Amino acid sequence: MLRSARWGAAVAVLALTTACSHVPGVYTIESRSDAQAAANRDVFDPAAYVDGVWDSKVVPALTKATDASVVVAAIGEDPDAAGERYGHRPGVGGPFSYLVKGTGTVTKVDDGSATTPLTVRLEGTDDDVNIGTGQVIAGTALRDAVGFISFSDFSNQLDYADVATQLNDRVRSDVLDHLPTDRKELEGKQITFSGAFSSLVPGTAMIVPVTLEVTP
Repeated sequence: MLRSARWGAAVAVLALTTACSHVPGVYTIESRSDAQAAANRDVFDPAAYVDGVWDSKVVPALTKATDASVVVAAIGEDPDAAGERYGHRPGVGGPFSYLVKGTGTVTKVDDGSATTPLTVRLEGTDDDVNIGTGQVIAGTALRDAVGFISFSDFSNQLDYADVATQLNDRVRSDVLDHLPTDRKELEGKQITFSGAFSSLVPGTAMIVPVTLEVTP
């Protein structure tokens, strides 16, 4: 009789625990399928995120880009003031990132580098900028420059970093893959571009292009 009573009590506790599955501090018993479904809901998909904002937010953000010649000159005069006026940065003390646009002539193609930068002499100036056209796109310039992607929007640092990587991947597929395979063909060509760069190294601007049009 005592064994039956103990078994009945255990069943009652199990039933109570299961019924109170949403009560804080009470253990829950979930089926494997329920646990897997919950886990799947928590998985962040950076590709889906970028697909959702590329055409609706990222590309339109470039309409607010500043002429590259203006930004380059401002950085040369006062980097901090230039950053405050034209740039964005993800946190205090981090480098500023800028959205820029411009037209210029490709004077050099460094196809010996993994980033394959085009050296572009900006129209009407003596200033040069570099536009990365290789398969290697380093950094988080595009994510940080657009101004609407914040670390606080994500649950962890990895998801935030994955967005930057996926944005760079989108640049490869939507912009770089449409350029001539032999980038040397671009030497001497006039191009119109928009994109982003970070002021990681003073005096240099390696632009990640979001749009890049070559004049025939």
